[in-house]
Amino acid sequence: MQIPQFACFRDAVAYYAVLLHECGHASGARHRLDRDLSGRFGSAAYAMEECTVELLSAMICADLGLSVEPRPDHARYVASWLEMLRSDKHAIFTAASKAQQIADWMHAQQEKEEERGVA
Repeated sequence: MQIPQFACFRDAVAYYAVLLHECGHASGARHRLDRDLSGRFGSAAYAMEECTVELLSAMICADLGLSVEPRPDHARYVASWLEMLRSDKHAIFTAASKAQQIADWMHAQQEKEEERGVA
C-alpha cells in the first residue's frame, strides 16, 4: 500500500480519509476479503471498487466523527461512477454492501488487536 507523506495533505482528516481508502483496497487481497481487484481504470469493475472504498472511507470517517472535504480528484472518479450507476440501478447498493463488509472486517481486526493487548 502506498500513500503520500502526511505533509502532502491539507490536514489530518484528508490524510486519514485517503489512508482508509487505500486500506479498503488492501482488504480485497485473497487472504483478507478476496475481492476481484483486476479491474483497470475506466472499467465497470474499477468503478465499483473505487466507489466501494470511497463509501468505506466515508463510513469509517463518520464512525470516527471526522468531517471530510471532497478532494480535487473526486471529480475524475465520480464520472466513472455515474456511468456505472446509470447502467446498473443496483450498483450503489452493491457498493454500499461491499463497503459495509469491509468496515465490519476492519472493526473485527481492531477488536482482535485489542484482545491481544496491542491496540
